Amino acid sequence: MAVNLAERLADYSASLRYGDIAASVLLEAKKRLLDTLGCAIGASGERPVKVVSRLATDGYRGQASTILGTRTKTTAEMATLVNGVMIRYFDYNDTYLSKEPGHPSDNVSACLATAEMEGRSGKDLLLGMVLAYEIQCRLCDAASLRVRGWDHVCYGLVSCALAAGRLLKLSKDEMTQAVNISLNSHLAMRQVRAGELSEWKGFSFANAARNAVFSALLAREGIRGPSPIFEGEMGFFRQVSGPFELETGSFGGRGGAGFKLGATFIKFFPAEYHAQSAIWAALEIRKAAGPALLDALESVLVETHEAGYTILGKDREKWSPKTRETADHSLPYIVAASLLYGKVGLGTYSSRRLGDQRMRELMEKVEVREDPSLTRLYPEKIVNRVTLRLKDGRVFMEEVDDPKGHSTNPLTGDEVEAKFRSLTRGFMSDRQAARVIEIVWGIDRVDDVSSLIAACAAPKRR
Repeated sequence: MAVNLAERLADYSASLRYGDIAASVLLEAKKRLLDTLGCAIGASGERPVKVVSRLATDGYRGQASTILGTRTKTTAEMATLVNGVMIRYFDYNDTYLSKEPGHPSDNVSACLATAEMEGRSGKDLLLGMVLAYEIQCRLCDAASLRVRGWDHVCYGLVSCALAAGRLLKLSKDEMTQAVNISLNSHLAMRQVRAGELSEWKGFSFANAARNAVFSALLAREGIRGPSPIFEGEMGFFRQVSGPFELETGSFGGRGGAGFKLGATFIKFFPAEYHAQSAIWAALEIRKAAGPALLDALESVLVETHEAGYTILGKDREKWSPKTRETADHSLPYIVAASLLYGKVGLGTYSSRRLGDQRMRELMEKVEVREDPSLTRLYPEKIVNRVTLRLKDGRVFMEEVDDPKGHSTNPLTGDEVEAKFRSLTRGFMSDRQAARVIEIVWGIDRVDDVSSLIAACAAPKRR
């Protein structure tokens, strides 16, 4: 009898060993763990995080998993939800680009919650992370979901279910059932990233991860899901992705194959990743021409690839963003902010900046256009070309294809530390930040990940 895809993914997940993972991959995993913690703790005071934290803890009196930045306990699945919202809120966590884009560090909330609940070691946590990255990225390589109207977080239903299942020490059959339950029951539509974007953008994967953890817990209790979930008459291939082949024998750790975690990108700027090279290009132009160029500006042309145009430049709402979620997914806004202010940071999306009349006027001069030649380079190169034309006829043009944080131009450990400190400043002291950094770099020597969670707790509030 042919083995279905859910079973093959479960077999791979159960067989992967810590010793299969190269030291270079583990170092990159530590970078992403530190980066992810910084993104989460930095967002811990934001309104959506407070709302979902309250929902997670009202009426709960158990001791299972912790909401990051606090000593508050809740269930593993609700901690996954809250921490996932924190990780994603600033749109500052890492990215993977292929046929389907994604943010693999979204999986970390599920890994942290289940590892803490089960008293797992730092090595267990790293293994869970590398596994989750591998599963999600390989699925992203296999088929595009966005072109069929589904959100990339549907793949997270699989990766989180398997990573949580591994940390829960489920059998191969139980992990298969976790995938069957998770994928059947919790599919998400792409509308979350179309037109005017809402706060749910930051919830979409967090909710998928919550459901995946709950599915893994159900599988541990003997609940079985519909099968075959990918190949079935009404399964994922027919209803969502279209058919695709996925050969687990080529996954990381099998036959000397490398892991996908090292092919993910850590963000230098808090903006959708397809805009990162456009920011660098705009900043270089501003440096060359000076801020006075804005007074003589006639037009701005941003030439990008299909994904950049479709995600960041197709919708008219991108020229008049009303929410931070729309603004950080808007090439007109992000490029205009780079030219006007000379930087892109968390303050770029404040209500004051969103309402800045100068920004509105500048955005009206921005045109976004797909360049088929740049589309052909994608996703190996994520190229943006920015051209400014002045009223006196002068032209400034910059093209960037390997922005800082790309796998060909990675952030160093020191740069990831600096990002973590900038995000957590105001929430924790320098001494506390240094302690978290120390634990992350030595996480493979930690017997129980709860020590890392505890080190992040009770930050100083602004």
